[in-house]
This record gives sequence, C-alpha cells and structure tokens, in this order.
Amino acid sequence: MKRLLATLWLTVVMLALPLPLRSAPPPPKIDPRVWEAGGSAGCLVILREQADLSAAYHIPDRLARRRWVYARLLSVARRTQPPLIRLIAGDGMPVRSFYIVNALYLPRSTPALLRELARRPDVARIVASPEVATPLPRPSTAPHTPGAAAGIEPNIAFIGAPDVWALGYHGEGIVIGGQDTGYAWEHPALRMHYRGWDGSQAVHDGNWHDAIHSANADCPADSPQPCDDYGHGTHTMGIAVGDDGGTHRIGVAPAAQWIGCRNMNDGVGSPATYLECFEFFLAPYAIGASPDDGDPALAPDITTNSWSCPPDEGCDADTLREAVEAERAAGIFTVVAAGNSGPQCASVADPPALYAAALTIGAVGRSDDTLASFSSRGPVTADGSGRLKPDLTAPGVSITSASPPDTYAVHSGTSMATPHVAGTVALLWSAAPYLQAHLTATTYVLTSTAVPITTTDCSSDGRPNNLYGWGRIDAYAAVTEAITARSTIRGQLCQPPSGEPLSATLVIAASPQNGDLWSTTTSAEGLFTLTVLAGPYTLTTPIGETSLEARPETTATISLGCALTRRVWLPLLLRER
Repeated sequence: MKRLLATLWLTVVMLALPLPLRSAPPPPKIDPRVWEAGGSAGCLVILREQADLSAAYHIPDRLARRRWVYARLLSVARRTQPPLIRLIAGDGMPVRSFYIVNALYLPRSTPALLRELARRPDVARIVASPEVATPLPRPSTAPHTPGAAAGIEPNIAFIGAPDVWALGYHGEGIVIGGQDTGYAWEHPALRMHYRGWDGSQAVHDGNWHDAIHSANADCPADSPQPCDDYGHGTHTMGIAVGDDGGTHRIGVAPAAQWIGCRNMNDGVGSPATYLECFEFFLAPYAIGASPDDGDPALAPDITTNSWSCPPDEGCDADTLREAVEAERAAGIFTVVAAGNSGPQCASVADPPALYAAALTIGAVGRSDDTLASFSSRGPVTADGSGRLKPDLTAPGVSITSASPPDTYAVHSGTSMATPHVAGTVALLWSAAPYLQAHLTATTYVLTSTAVPITTTDCSSDGRPNNLYGWGRIDAYAAVTEAITARSTIRGQLCQPPSGEPLSATLVIAASPQNGDLWSTTTSAEGLFTLTVLAGPYTLTTPIGETSLEARPETTATISLGCALTRRVWLPLLLRER
C-alpha cells in the first residue's frame, strides 16, 4: 500500500509540472529549432521593418549610392531596434545589432524572453543562428603539378584571361572582397595584391575583419591581421587575383586588389558571422571599431563567396536575402558558389546561391566544358520560386591555387569556379569602367558572351538551363563585347514652353534589352551625358519619356523641351563626338 501511495503521489506531481519546452509547439514566428533549444542556442530576431533601398538605383554617383544605402540601413536599424535592445538587456541577455538586415543576434536567450519577443508586432520572426554546425567540407586535394607555359594555369587560359591581359587590362582599379575561412595574406601570390599592403608595411584597418570572436589553434579571437585556419579562403582568393610575379600565375585579375573577412571558424559559419562580413563589406571599419564607424568609400566593388549557409547552420531560404539585396543596391556585385550537392536536380538550395540578387556559379573542367558531377543543379525549389540556377559555369575541377602558408595545392569544387567569375568581372570593369556598379548590364554581357552549352536535364529547355546556366564564362569575349558596345547619349533638357534649361534634374535611361538603369543629372545649362551599353533605351525625365537607340561606338543626341533657339547644346555635342 505504501508503495502504491508513493506511486500515485509521484504521478500527481509529474502531472502538475509544466510540459518540457520541446514537447510544446513553438509560438508563431519562432523557428522550431530555436524553440527546441530552449534558448541555449543563438538566434536572430528579424524586425518587421526593413529598409526600402529601391531609390538607390536612381543615384548616379557610385560612392553617393553606397553612402546612401549605408545611411538608410543604419537609420532604420537605429530607429527601430532600441525598444527591443532594452527588453533583451533587461532580461540580462547579451545582444548584437545588425543593420544590413534589420536584426538582433542573441547568443542565448530564455523561453520567456522568446515568447515576449514573438508577441511584439515589430518582430517579424525569430530564426536560428547556432554556433556549432557541420563544418565546410574539406576540399579534395591532389599533389600540385606545374602550370602551363609562362606559369599560367590551364584554367586561367581556358577562360581567355591571358588574351584580356594582352589588351592591357588586368583588373586595375578594382577591389574584390572575399568572405571565407580567412586568408594567408603574406602568401607570395597574394601579398602584393592585398589592399592593406603598400610594398613596405601593412595596414589592416578597413581591409580585414574577423567575424569569429573565439580562438582556435590557427587563429586568435578577433585576429588583428588576416589568417586562414582552413586553407579554403586562401585558395579561392588566389584564383581571383593571385600572381607571385614569377612562375605561379594562378589568378584571373592579377592587378585587382583584395580585402577579406573571416566568416567561418575552422569551416563552421552561422547566419550571424555571414551577416557580420556582409556589413563589413558595405562599409569597412577599423579593427576594434563599430559598424557605425564604417566608410562606404572603402567597400569592395565585387565580393566572391565560396560558401553556403545550410539549414544545419541555421539558415532558411530568406535569412540572408536582404543582405545580398543590400549589396546589390549599393552596386556591389555578389558572386556565389552554386554548391557541391550534384548531380541531383534542385540541389541549389541554400543561401546565398538561390538568390536572384546573386550571380551563382557552377563548375566545369579546368580545360573542358564537362559539368562536374558535384556541381549543384537547379531549379530552385527551396523558396518555391522555381528560379533557374546556376547563372554561369567556370572551371572548378583540379584547380591549382595558393595554399597556406606559402605553397600551392589542387582543389575541386564550385568554390573554385566562383572566383574565376569574380576575377572576370574585375577584368571587365577595368576595361569598361562605364559598367561599374551596373550589375544587370554586366550580367547581360557575361551571359550573352558565355560559351553556350545546352541541355534539357533538370527541367531545362536548351539555354539557359539548370546545369550550366547561360554557359561557361569567356573573359575575352565579355571584355571585347563591353569595349565595342560602349555608346553615348548626350542631350539637353529644358522646361516647356519657355525652353529654359533645367539644371540639377535627374535623367534616367532604362534598357529593355539588358534590364539596367543608367542615370545622371543635368548641368546648369541642362546638358547631360550618359555612357551606356548599346541598345534601345527609354529616357525618363520630369517632362516626359522618349525612346532612342544607342548604337555601338557612336553618340546619340537628343533635345527634350528645348526650343530651337535655345539649343545651345548642339555645337558642344558635335565638338565632343
């Protein structure tokens, strides 16, 4: 009887206790992975209000555009986040603010705090950002073999980069930002191309950021100089810009500069570390400084991203989307790896590869156009879009590049294909500066000049397709097309019926062919000049629209609202042609 009574008493007590957290369904807005962890794992609190950056595409000046995007994002975050920060701090929890996506990172929380946050109307959702996940796969490594004649690797020759060099373009004036496992910056093939190296000393402020705030055997916490604890980042950056000035010509754009951000700890990243690097690239800041002190003038022109954020690292289809779209709004070209989950169809499934705002790259051989078996395929089904991916392919099989600390190795992966395209964009923009920050037009040039490869696999219909995209990148064809397709639109804008010139007035040229927008403002005399990619355009001004054809290597002239007697622009235009 005593044993029976004891058993009954224990049953009553157990029934009176609250159910374990993981047995209850998660409240609305909370990712089940966050709820099941009971607050012990990191999470991102995504705010409902996100900055509208659409006006950025109408800002003519590249630096002004970057500064506007940075200021707009910061303004929205600093206006909307304080009430949440006070709530979280009042609960005794640490918190880190992000602005590139209006979000807060909590390394840990409590069930009560999660419930309270989820109830707030200013919170859109709470998603996972764990600090422990499956590491980046170790790249397959083969012994290093000598490159082709003059030290030029076969993959570099295959895409036509040496032919572009022969034209006098090597990526001059272009900066590539890489977020990866870090970089062995003193490697002979990288040091002279690091923006922080002036030939005699290094300045890492604004050129390097470590988003990993804990130490491991190879890198200290918050490393004050570039380090690479995995080798992956060093290898990818070597493909983009590497050249030791001697027998190792491993990079596509050897005159371009690079800066870096470490987003993975021994191959492990999280949404928080990826976002931290995206923020650094939009407005780099000094080591130990705050993102609020960033300088958009130091932003790279292109970022190369040979990583993905799968669900086991906390990402869902939308976690990083606003960050990639913010880079695009600022005119920064985001080039990303398709992933190594082939040959299955619909295997382009993880951020950032699945995003429309990113240029996604698959892998072919280093000297032939056979698609690598590991190269991820489309279509994109993870977000329900059915989007065609990848966009392009590039060499990604048995690629020789830099390896820490000062050697060379052969790796394979879409990780290796991606920097080929980032380097090609650097060549393209150094040869045709008018395309800089015009990402849609640049993509049009890259895709229209790619070596066409057709297939009907994976729900494809010829070209473009879900295996090769538009085909394999051809740097020489892209550069020569951009040079010869350069065109100029000149004109004068006046106020009807008086015919008085309109000064400081926005003029927008929209291309139905390449989908890009080109804009400028008029001078005191109402004059304007636009350098564009040849094709049809619709010119939009405050006084109306007109259509015209911009022909290659010619100048189109136009007058809008100007009386014949006030066409002061015509002699100027004829003189400048």
